[in-house]
Amino acid sequence: MDTIKKIITTKNDGNIAYHVNDLKSSVDKNRLKLSQKYNFDMSKLRYMNQVHGENIKIVDFNSPLLIDNCDALVTKEKNLPIMVMVADCIPILLYDNKKDVIAVVHAGRNSTFLSIVQKTALMMIKELGCKAEDINAYLGPSIQKCCYEVSNELENIVIKSYGKEFSQNRYIDLQAINVKQLNDIGIFNVEVSRICTKCSNEAYFSYRNDKDCGRFSIIAILK
Repeated sequence: MDTIKKIITTKNDGNIAYHVNDLKSSVDKNRLKLSQKYNFDMSKLRYMNQVHGENIKIVDFNSPLLIDNCDALVTKEKNLPIMVMVADCIPILLYDNKKDVIAVVHAGRNSTFLSIVQKTALMMIKELGCKAEDINAYLGPSIQKCCYEVSNELENIVIKSYGKEFSQNRYIDLQAINVKQLNDIGIFNVEVSRICTKCSNEAYFSYRNDKDCGRFSIIAILK
């Protein structure tokens, strides 16, 4: 059984996304410092041009470094770092220690409505031989139901699609929806961070607090 290295970056590590209002040289510097701090090879890092969709890619050492038009990465390669970047959306890590498969998922509102975490887990099962009971999930720091206020229209979509328990006075529980999607296919080993990126005052970027903010990340490596 291999071990999974899980890295959760914070504001203290700086912005690690190229697609926000930041100099490429600054992001390069932040990423390099990160690789030195956590002892991994930055030249191998696979990351995504995240588009709030449902595209999932299985990656290996032949894959491009930047995976375009994608919101989840899956790999069975050892020492191949994969990364998801967020600022309020839910960063999700899926891992199967028996089959040695890991995945990172960008579960914002749109991707959650498209069941991306469930589809990623099903890809692990169908394409890479994982079993639902062996898959573990970790939902990282993100905006929580205390702060995730949406329009009446969106609340109605949530209630119609998932049930009344997932929204209260237009505050929706995106974490619970993702957990339900995993539970529905037999995945129950789920850990959910209770840190709200918007109101906790912890060192995470929040788009709702600052539209010009950077991005933090979950980086996963199969050792």
